[in-house]
Amino acid sequence: MLTTRAPAKINLTLHVLGRREDGYHALESLVAFSGAGDTLSFTPDDDALSLDISGPTSSAAGAGADNLVLRAARRLAEEIKGLRLGRFRLDKRLPVAAGIGGGSSDAAAALRLLAKANHLAPDDPRIREVARAIGSDVPVCLDPRARMMRGAGETLGEPIRLPLLPAVLINPGAPVATGPVFAALGLRPGALREGAAHADIAARPGADELLAALAKGRNDLEDAACLQAPVIVDALAMLRGARGCRLARMSGSGATCFALFSTRREAVRAASVIRAQHPGWWVKTAVLR
Repeated sequence: MLTTRAPAKINLTLHVLGRREDGYHALESLVAFSGAGDTLSFTPDDDALSLDISGPTSSAAGAGADNLVLRAARRLAEEIKGLRLGRFRLDKRLPVAAGIGGGSSDAAAALRLLAKANHLAPDDPRIREVARAIGSDVPVCLDPRARMMRGAGETLGEPIRLPLLPAVLINPGAPVATGPVFAALGLRPGALREGAAHADIAARPGADELLAALAKGRNDLEDAACLQAPVIVDALAMLRGARGCRLARMSGSGATCFALFSTRREAVRAASVIRAQHPGWWVKTAVLR
């Protein structure tokens, strides 16, 4: 059995530059990953392709043929004749439709496991092509390290060595559909969107340097997501009011929000306070990388 992590993807920034003629929105985003998330295991079996899902958020994940793990496996099998498939087991812990790429990270994990089981190079172009076909967040999740992501997710920068970034991640339990959030921007194909350019990020930024760059950034989907799920406003207010919070923002298209702290102790304390006040929310501490 082979096992790998499928960590949460956090958009530290998310600038929408416009909408391309092909209908996709052109993005510019600094992406980081948590140290933990879902766990995916794979047992090669020449006679079967299956997926078993367990875990606290498994009921919302969908175990049918449309699950991204199975879609990624089938698509790779179409690209690579004779690909050895098998049985997947997913321990699902990340919230679903939450703006942290849970399904995309699961699909990327499946591609990594299939590559290892079939002795394929991690950067095999066929794997990257399948990742792009499955979803815009899947390519950046193949090698879950901080980097810039541009275009519709297909253009990736070199890995960035982040400083220690203790964080609190919270999801208030309101699933947010990505499509309506982007649609609320009202951009027609070919239209550009005004906004300040993204600050340059060094390959190994210091903590203060990085926080200053992030403070100049934004998430252009935040307002639209808050209209769809007003509880996001409450989540952001809780984070921004936490002692030691240096920056709080929504990730992706929501509803998961994050806050960055100087120390792990501050992050743990903030998470404890929020958890006590909102026991039904998903609240986690993390170190982003």
